[in-house]
Amino acid sequence: MARILVIDDDDTVRLSVRLALEDADHLVEDAGDGEKGVALFRENPADLVVTDIFMPEKEGLETIDEIKRLRPETKIVAISGGGRMDPDDYLTIAKSVGADRSLLKPFDIDNLVEVVDALLNE
Repeated sequence: MARILVIDDDDTVRLSVRLALEDADHLVEDAGDGEKGVALFRENPADLVVTDIFMPEKEGLETIDEIKRLRPETKIVAISGGGRMDPDDYLTIAKSVGADRSLLKPFDIDNLVEVVDALLNE
């Protein structure tokens, strides 16, 4: 059982991801923005983080960078549905700052669980 932190300002996405990962026997915490997510991570580091890119308080790219500085071995899955640029561009940038994998919203929840499990088994 891995410790996973889900960070997303969309309550529906955050709850869906949390429930799917809990169903896959993971221990999951969640936060509604990057600031709260990093604070939770500092208190109790996760094995893996799933984070949105566009959030209030602290953007996902900044969140990824800070988490990787705190604990470089933490696996990170970046998720995004858009912005001013093509969403794929943001996900490419997320990988350059430390995300191990990225998924474009909307994504298949079963695919997310497969990605998470594969990263945890690397």
